[in-house]
Amino acid sequence: MNVKSVVIDVIKSVLPITIVMFLLQLFLIDFTLDNFSIFMFGTLITILGFTLFLIGVENSLITLGELVGKKLIEKTKIWFILSFCIVLGFAVTIAEPGVQLLANQFASISKGAIVNKYLFVIVISLGIGIYLGLAAIRFIYKVSLKKILIFSYILIFVLALVSPKEFLAVAFDAGGATTGPTSVPFILSLGIGMASIKGTKQEAHESFGFVGLASVGPVLAVLILGVLFR
Repeated sequence: MNVKSVVIDVIKSVLPITIVMFLLQLFLIDFTLDNFSIFMFGTLITILGFTLFLIGVENSLITLGELVGKKLIEKTKIWFILSFCIVLGFAVTIAEPGVQLLANQFASISKGAIVNKYLFVIVISLGIGIYLGLAAIRFIYKVSLKKILIFSYILIFVLALVSPKEFLAVAFDAGGATTGPTSVPFILSLGIGMASIKGTKQEAHESFGFVGLASVGPVLAVLILGVLFR
């Protein structure tokens, strides 16, 4: 990996918000010099942190995901592939910072009266795991992605009609929280690893959609949890 290119990409990503904050400082907010200095120091730390994180992801999660995908597609027992994907999806989602943050905020606002935050994280992680397994099965058996998404979203909207309002908004937020910097690189590389064994252009195209399907799982899982907690 070219470290210089990573640093440049991170700076390009952070620069727009830095410029906006600088303009706000000049024309609107009027931060104190101490607060603005802290912001600038935090920006530098953010650039350093993102750079180290991306280097780590490239050399760990992405590499591991491709390797697992290659080995997994060689297995003939569909139950093993499904079970392994559920476990992988569950494990990588537990480590996702966005999921932990969402669970903490949900528990904080509800003061733990609606659902335990640990149960909340487990349910979201199971949703990702199950749909990651479904994505693998779709790839192997060439099932239409469009059909699975249509059926899944019909089910989501039906559950949304009967799920308590406390769970409705957070369910859709859960789908976004799981598509973070830990889970997405691994899931994408898993699909690419599976496609690389087949080697055809069509198979390469089919490797996409893993993240899209996986993000549906948490929405369904939280809505089902809401129905059970009615």
